[in-house]
Amino acid sequence: MSENNISGDFMTKKRVREIIIIVSIALAVVLIIAAASISVNSLKKENESTDIQTTEPVSNSESSTKEESAAIPWNLVLVNPDTPLPENYEINVKQLDNGQAVDERCYDDLQNMMNDCRRAGLRPVICSSYRTQEKQQMLFDNQVEKWKNQGYSEDEAKIQAGKLVAVPGTSEHQLGLALDIVDISYQLLEEEQENTPTQKWLLENSWKYGFILRYPKDKTDITKISYEPWHYRYVGKKAAKEIFDAKICLEEYLKK
Repeated sequence: MSENNISGDFMTKKRVREIIIIVSIALAVVLIIAAASISVNSLKKENESTDIQTTEPVSNSESSTKEESAAIPWNLVLVNPDTPLPENYEINVKQLDNGQAVDERCYDDLQNMMNDCRRAGLRPVICSSYRTQEKQQMLFDNQVEKWKNQGYSEDEAKIQAGKLVAVPGTSEHQLGLALDIVDISYQLLEEEQENTPTQKWLLENSWKYGFILRYPKDKTDITKISYEPWHYRYVGKKAAKEIFDAKICLEEYLKK
């Protein structure tokens, strides 16, 4: 073999090796880039998965709260200074003989209580019951004016008025489940009402018909309403007995 042929073969083999090395390097680079791309995509998916997991419990919690709110029985709906009347709350009222009205679902129990009270020789009078938003607004505004006439500012008068008359939208009377009951011999809405024969009977027996004294003297810090020995609220016979036996108010009962 000639010297030129040997030299040519050597150069050819050298180029082949160089090409193989270049191809190997290029392939390695491609593999590295592909691996990095897979890693980035995987990390994105993990982050997206984490975001979904952190938002689901909030959504579920809100849904659960709404379901719990909707599950509260009509007779145990809470309305107080901190808990206004549910939005779009609607009831069917039934008129009493004296022109007052109540939620028709408590009508029969109310009539039974009043009839039994009269059979006991007493003369109860329902002086207030269901109120519309307009009626409650009028009562509140009248009370505000009384305080303003005593020298209180508008804001101060509203605060004082709110202690005696519920701010419109926060009165149980708007539920159609609350009643102001007085004795015919003493019809003033004052603390002395508790000493009348009618109130003594109601305090001992109203729970049997599903009613409770809504604002007891020793619960004003919880109800945030002054003692009213004439204000009764329908909660149903089961709840009324449990509240009466435990000597608690509606707010406490609903937290049990």
